Amino acid sequence: MDRGSGDVVAFRLWPPVAIGGPWLLGALATARWGDPLTLGGWRVGTGWALLAAFAVWNGWSLLLFARHGTGLLPGQASQAVIAQGPYRLSRNPLYVGLLALHLGAALLTPSVWALVSFPAAVALVRWGAVLPEERYLHARFGAEYDAYAARVRRWL
Repeated sequence: MDRGSGDVVAFRLWPPVAIGGPWLLGALATARWGDPLTLGGWRVGTGWALLAAFAVWNGWSLLLFARHGTGLLPGQASQAVIAQGPYRLSRNPLYVGLLALHLGAALLTPSVWALVSFPAAVALVRWGAVLPEERYLHARFGAEYDAYAARVRRWL
């Protein structure tokens, strides 16, 4: 496939919805029925640390997208296989960051049900975004992406 083509990922589910939807349902469950247990004081520092990690990690990842002329929003065309910064550690650093945001927000809300919904968010983003994106990147970049995928883990 030509690198200059306008092809984009055909997501099954937009990543922010895949991750934010389960969090929202958990937070709504907490608001409606309460939580079955209390999280304790440790949750505040951990929640803020996860939000800070999200901001730095995703900011760095988006900066690299901009430097490589790749679309900043999910679903925009990819112009390069980025293998530096957070992309050395994860093929999906933006999704890892959004998952950290999910956990941080669940801890700060606080919402045990939003924490319990975390595995659903991981499964939905994997099914709805990661797998279609991997197929797209393989089709678009071929051996270059395959070599990158062989040396860098999907998550962390």
